Amino acid sequence: MVDVDKAIIARYKTHGAVFEVLVDCDNALKLKSGAEIDLKDILASEKIFSDSKKGLLASENQLKQVFGTEDVLEIAKSVILKGDVQLTADYKAKLMNEKRSRILTFIQRNGVDPKTHLPHPMKRIELAFDEAKIKIDEYKNEEQQTSDILNKLRPILPIKFERKEIALRIPANFAGKAYSVIQTTTKLLQEEWQSDGSLVCKVDIPAGVQADLMDKLNNLTHGEVDVKVLKVKN
Repeated sequence: MVDVDKAIIARYKTHGAVFEVLVDCDNALKLKSGAEIDLKDILASEKIFSDSKKGLLASENQLKQVFGTEDVLEIAKSVILKGDVQLTADYKAKLMNEKRSRILTFIQRNGVDPKTHLPHPMKRIELAFDEAKIKIDEYKNEEQQTSDILNKLRPILPIKFERKEIALRIPANFAGKAYSVIQTTTKLLQEEWQSDGSLVCKVDIPAGVQADLMDKLNNLTHGEVDVKVLKVKN
């Protein structure tokens, strides 16, 4: 269970009544974003309140009538998912900044300029965010928000998401270390180890990651990596 002193309120108003539960802020927001979180890691108390600050519990009859069950955990989950998590102003600002940063990074890694097929610099995306007055939803995860955000950005910043299939050939003396980089930064589609120890493989990557991957492989192999773009996918 969560420490009561560190818990905040999740509140759901319905049927002319108020239902509250005491929750861990981070885990409650993760649950609202679609993550699978054990309720024992969210709740500070297995009680449903009508006013948690006064310690007033919701009546069993009212819970049964509104939620159709007396199962406290099931009701608590509904309160969290359907209601609002009461964030402090400081915590909300911190959360929003972190989520904004993750969304910016996701867009830069996956998005490119449709004309050049190159990723936009991060500063350019940040300026477009400000100009488009993008607002981050603290209750939605990054993927759930990206489509709407891109629609607002495009009138200001031409951008589309692309993926690339790339063929790589790594010399034998660098293949082992390069293979580790390839595994952690790409989706490995095909690999073939040659008789001389060199590695030939086909990978799938977000278009915005290509330059970073090439920098890593060129540094590792002293420029001896062979690269060929096989396919660009929208």
